[in-house]
Amino acid sequence: MTPAALLLSLPVHAYRFLLSPWVGHGCRFHPTCSAYALEALSRHGALRGGWLALRRIGRCHPWGGAGIDNVPD
Repeated sequence: MTPAALLLSLPVHAYRFLLSPWVGHGCRFHPTCSAYALEALSRHGALRGGWLALRRIGRCHPWGGAGIDNVPD
C-alpha cells in the first residue's frame, strides 16, 4: 500500500474501531463500506481507491440499493 493510501486508510480504521460498534450492523452492502474502502485503497492506491470508496459511501442511502458490491479490478 502506498503511503498516501495508508494515510487515507487511517480514518477508516478509526471508524471501525471507535464508531462502528456504536452504529450497529445494519449495512445493506456486502462487503461493508469500511471493508470496501480498505480493499479499494490497498488494490488501487489513494487516488482511484479513494474515489471508489467515496462513490460507495455516496450510494449508502435509503434509495441507493443493496447487495454484493465488490471492488472492481
